[in-house]
Amino acid sequence: MYIKFKLYLGLLILCSIVTLPYITHSQSAGELQDKIDSHNDKIKKLEEDIKAYEKQIETVGTEAKTLQNAIKTLDISKQKISTEIKKTQTGIEKTNLSIEQLGSEIGNIEQKIESNIEIIEKAIRNMNQNDDKTLLESFLESKSLAEVLDEYESVSQFQQKIREQSKELAYYKEDLSGKKTVAEKEKKNLVTLKSDLDDQNQILDINKKEKNQLLSETKSKESAYKTLLASRQAEKEKFERELFEFESQLKKVIDPNSFPTAGKGILKYPLDNITVTQAFGRTVDAKKLYVSGTHNGVDFRASRGTPVKASLDGIVEGLGNTDSQKGCYSYGKWVLIKHPNGLSTLYAHLDLIKVSSGQSVETGELLGYSGQTGYATGPHLHFTVYASQGVEIQRYSSSKNCKNVDIPIADSQAYLDPMLYF
Repeated sequence: MYIKFKLYLGLLILCSIVTLPYITHSQSAGELQDKIDSHNDKIKKLEEDIKAYEKQIETVGTEAKTLQNAIKTLDISKQKISTEIKKTQTGIEKTNLSIEQLGSEIGNIEQKIESNIEIIEKAIRNMNQNDDKTLLESFLESKSLAEVLDEYESVSQFQQKIREQSKELAYYKEDLSGKKTVAEKEKKNLVTLKSDLDDQNQILDINKKEKNQLLSETKSKESAYKTLLASRQAEKEKFERELFEFESQLKKVIDPNSFPTAGKGILKYPLDNITVTQAFGRTVDAKKLYVSGTHNGVDFRASRGTPVKASLDGIVEGLGNTDSQKGCYSYGKWVLIKHPNGLSTLYAHLDLIKVSSGQSVETGELLGYSGQTGYATGPHLHFTVYASQGVEIQRYSSSKNCKNVDIPIADSQAYLDPMLYF
């Protein structure tokens, strides 16, 4: 029996050495980490390229409105979106490597857990066999009292080793749980990246079609481009006049207690990076660009394909595309969200909408991507805040050029300054 316990004790120690963390796959794990680091470096470089393209778009946007600059902006936007696609593809590859790395680590931990369970089971069986014998029986079977005491000392050591192995097993279980949680997050990240890639490819197609349409309409002639701009401006002013007159006649009852007073942090910015290109209200630009002489929202700089996010939890009250009717130079693709605090927010000139009417959204959730749909002199996000009681979505049938499209209509008193709520 003494020899048997010594044998099991030696086996236990041997197994604990063999199952030390990450011995058998250290080389492949190192190779995977090197590849992940390489992909991180690629992503960082691509992010720098994207920022450079955004600066170029910003610079060209401040220059004269010529056909050459319009085409140049579209070309730079195309390069920027193509670079974003490369960045997303690199992110997908990196995430797949991370999942592979986690899978290997999880496999190692599961093997350690199995080994520990096996060792503990053997130890328990061995102790049970020993416990069946009394001290007297062990003494009678042995040659001397010293041999019996030596055997029981080995049992004590063996029990201590089981306790240590059990602690190690608990550690491995905790480590396994953590690795599996990280792996699940990486899988969700992979799904998001694949969705982003699809969105970016759609935006690239929109960009290409817009360039082809512009070249077709102008036949690459600067004079034709000037005529086109003048025509669009005239149609836009007609619509603005119609809308201003219509909204001026609305007499909606708006309870001042139905929405929050202005305050910091009530709404979150709809973009990650904020630059205001036109403020709310009676500004110099508003007097030039709008019949009413006032700007009913705020414009944020946003290059084509910039993610636009919900400023607060709410329900998508509606969405639409004024470009579906030729000559309706308005919001383009828009989304209206009604929030539980009595405010509603509008996101306009989008290239791509990612939500549906009636959908519940959370603060920061993706609504779509910024663009240049509707009447817009360049890519940007138009953002309006309303008192919810004063705004509704209507089929604007009394309009000449926009009678077949749905748009948000509001009492003039319903428009609020967005910047007072961020």
